[in-house]
Amino acid sequence: MKAQIRYRVSVLDPNQHLYGITLEIDQPAARQRLSLPVWIPGSYLVREFAQHLQRLQASIAGQPVALEQLDKNSWEARLPAGSGKAPLELRYEVYAFDASVRTAFLDAQRGFFNPTSLCLRVPGREREPHAFELLDNAHTAGWQVATGLAPAKVDGRGFGRYLARDYDELADCPFELGRFWSGQFEVRGVPHRLVVSGAGDFADCEQLLRDTQRICETEITFWHPDGAAPPFTSYLFLLHASQDGYGGLEHRNSTALVCQRSDLPRRGSAQETPATSRRQASDGYTTLLGLISHEYFHTWNVKRLRPREFKRYDYDRENYTELLWFFEGFTSYYDDLLLLRAGLIDESAYLQLLGKTINQLLQTPGRQVQSVAQASFDAWVKYYRINENSPNATVSYYGKGALVALCLDLTLRAEGHSDLDGVMRALMQRCDAGPMRESDLLAVLKQLGKRRYDAELQDWVHGTDELPLAELLQRHGLQWLQEPEPLAQRLGLRVNESGGLTIKNVLRGTVAEAAGLAAGDEWLAVELTPTEPGAEAQAWRVRKLDEVALYASGRSALTALVSRDGRLLKCPLDWPQPRYSIKLQRPAAAPNAVPERRWLQE
Repeated sequence: MKAQIRYRVSVLDPNQHLYGITLEIDQPAARQRLSLPVWIPGSYLVREFAQHLQRLQASIAGQPVALEQLDKNSWEARLPAGSGKAPLELRYEVYAFDASVRTAFLDAQRGFFNPTSLCLRVPGREREPHAFELLDNAHTAGWQVATGLAPAKVDGRGFGRYLARDYDELADCPFELGRFWSGQFEVRGVPHRLVVSGAGDFADCEQLLRDTQRICETEITFWHPDGAAPPFTSYLFLLHASQDGYGGLEHRNSTALVCQRSDLPRRGSAQETPATSRRQASDGYTTLLGLISHEYFHTWNVKRLRPREFKRYDYDRENYTELLWFFEGFTSYYDDLLLLRAGLIDESAYLQLLGKTINQLLQTPGRQVQSVAQASFDAWVKYYRINENSPNATVSYYGKGALVALCLDLTLRAEGHSDLDGVMRALMQRCDAGPMRESDLLAVLKQLGKRRYDAELQDWVHGTDELPLAELLQRHGLQWLQEPEPLAQRLGLRVNESGGLTIKNVLRGTVAEAAGLAAGDEWLAVELTPTEPGAEAQAWRVRKLDEVALYASGRSALTALVSRDGRLLKCPLDWPQPRYSIKLQRPAAAPNAVPERRWLQE
């Protein structure tokens, strides 16, 4: 059957970063409305994609059709009487120069886009099949195409026609264009493809492919321990390596990823530890593997199992939910844990990553202001709009959500009836791999844990009290050690030391706040009161916090000289008492561990 909504996309001018799009609509309405999404599912911020749409024109059978813009992202085509059965044709351009995973990019070396940035929606007809044709031309000579969208008729490089069941499927399939490395593997008979663009010749993409396969095998086993196939017929990883990028966005059978080029494994650099046969990866490469693990886990946890509010996406406005702590936070809990189970990191590396997450939470004053459920709901106006006060007023639904998952997992295991793995699989079954409510989670916890967990979720998710992390971790045989915090955290500052010492954030309840330091201050010097009678006062220029510590050695106070809005200010600063961060490790003997359900012994 011929799709009645058809798109044709071409690279119009890579130097101007322009895609050219034609949309044909059969049987259009007399007053046909058109709309471009304002956000992309998985990234909870209104991004106003219509700002990059230009030269929109409409016609029928070659004759112009009047267009009226209704609001920031919607238009109406007013068809003339007697226009017959000819399709309505829209032609327009989209400027694309955002190298993130959320929008669209184009230059002479590479193209990438999410259809939410390029494809006008036809309201009321979203559930019809949508055809999508990607045209080849002189600008794309030698380029290849990679996408998770089902091909209808494409050439050997991927140019040609694709077909989506509906607009949601089209919107959920990004495209990568250019010259890239490509590798494949199968898990339970399902083909997986890894595409890497922007990597230099030094990159060992074969190693990355092998490690990605281990992640996929581990996660499919997690969700389908019975040996069943995953809920997709193919899967695609689109990874772009850049100078300093990072990020990922999940899709139903693919993911778009960006990493720093330096984080890719290098040829000839793989090392194995004889005792464990686990790779000693660089921190950057471990971060990349964690990103891959995170986005692949989302294939089940947010693309299938998802908030009830996301049953049908509304592309014209914010889609609110209080459950991002579950869908992003629980995914964050499992991304590193499954690297451990896949044998890609060892227990020591995992505990280091977990300790980092714990310290990030404990060093965020906003955890005592905002619950993680509120953080989920407010993601649209707070999480992606970081300002100088964000650490004091907000908490991350990724980080705290991951630690809520940890607390639930350890509590379930300590009580001996179940664990979080079983809860996740039972939730998937209860909700038929579809929309869920918090009440569904509570029901499964009660069923498998043999008691109600309403109080825990009320305190941990809807409240701002501290999580019982130390007690639970120690019960499972881990030592909760304290190490001196870095100077910035002791002072209550987050700073930028590039080209001088500039304050980015002043944390609530700290000596920096008491001294009157403020975000945006340039810390120029320290003034030292004489320690001996008759000695002269001293002032020293500083460009790094380490220099402040050097000059303040042995003193209980000093004066910070800062520049604020062009004015020089003196801020008396009491030298902070030692503060401590958390380090986790397993002692040689762990007598308090729960032997029958040891947490890291899966």
